[in-house]
Amino acid sequence: MAEENKLMGIESYSWDQLVTFVNELITQDFNQLLTLLYRLDINEKKLKQTLADHPDQNAGELIAKLIIDRQEEKKKSREAFKQKDWESSEEEKW
Repeated sequence: MAEENKLMGIESYSWDQLVTFVNELITQDFNQLLTLLYRLDINEKKLKQTLADHPDQNAGELIAKLIIDRQEEKKKSREAFKQKDWESSEEEKW
């Protein structure tokens, strides 16, 4: 339940709050960070590549950016799905 609350609340975080949250997970509860990234469906290869490409940048900022990008992808996908014309045939409704 606590994990669900973190997922629900993450969308309301400001940039600074999200970066701080991710940095805290990196230093205090790395396993929880991995679980969170898995639940948010962050691409592991993309994460590893991003961190490898920017070794001198704040990892919390890099991960926060990936989280925001993924959330935006999901939002666009949901909107596109809602806009699909389901009225085209009776079969598609079911």
